Amino acid sequence: MTEPAPSTATTTEAVLFDVDGTLIDTVYQHVLAWWEAFAEAGHTVSCFDIHRAIGRGSEDLVESLIGRADDAVVAGHSKRWSELRERTTAFHQVPELLRHCRDAGLKVVLCTSGQGPDLDFFLRAIGGDGPVHAVVSSEDVERSKPSPEIVQKAVEAAGVRPERAVMVGDTVYDIKAAAGAGVRCIGVMCGGIGEQELLAAGAVAVYGNPSELLEGFDGSPLR
Repeated sequence: MTEPAPSTATTTEAVLFDVDGTLIDTVYQHVLAWWEAFAEAGHTVSCFDIHRAIGRGSEDLVESLIGRADDAVVAGHSKRWSELRERTTAFHQVPELLRHCRDAGLKVVLCTSGQGPDLDFFLRAIGGDGPVHAVVSSEDVERSKPSPEIVQKAVEAAGVRPERAVMVGDTVYDIKAAAGAGVRCIGVMCGGIGEQELLAAGAVAVYGNPSELLEGFDGSPLR
């Protein structure tokens, strides 16, 4: 765990949580679903490269890996992911972390690239929407991460200034999107990206997972 560096005090009023790979253990299931979808469409793409692209929107991910759009790959991933989704679970102490944030006076906003059935599943997996102030999804924006649009929408939903919000995410795309919106970002390593890479991307602090962030809450940028 890397604690935040000393800085001018800024009161945090809202926390924006990425969901896939941050609150829910889904990254490797997504990698498998993408790998099978690419293979079925006749593309040879390694799981390593797919993992490095997780966090982008579906169309953007495909284009970044094969250099062009392919709707068959996107559709193939959606089909396989829908079969794997129900076999995923929230990381340890996610419901407790969300409640703790709410009880500390923070507005909790979920900021996810998920759509439709994904959102329903996510809310069940995290123990319900009781602590959640708002949910912003890819259906609310035109451009996916690393565009800052979804983070900007999340800040608007929270009703706070960007400097009063902190995002929590597991990929460099979360950090870049947050930075583009003027929002600080805490990195978590449970999505498979290491501490140094998250820091290099601009994370203000890095924790291993949600339970570690909960344990270190009082010394974190959320406090």
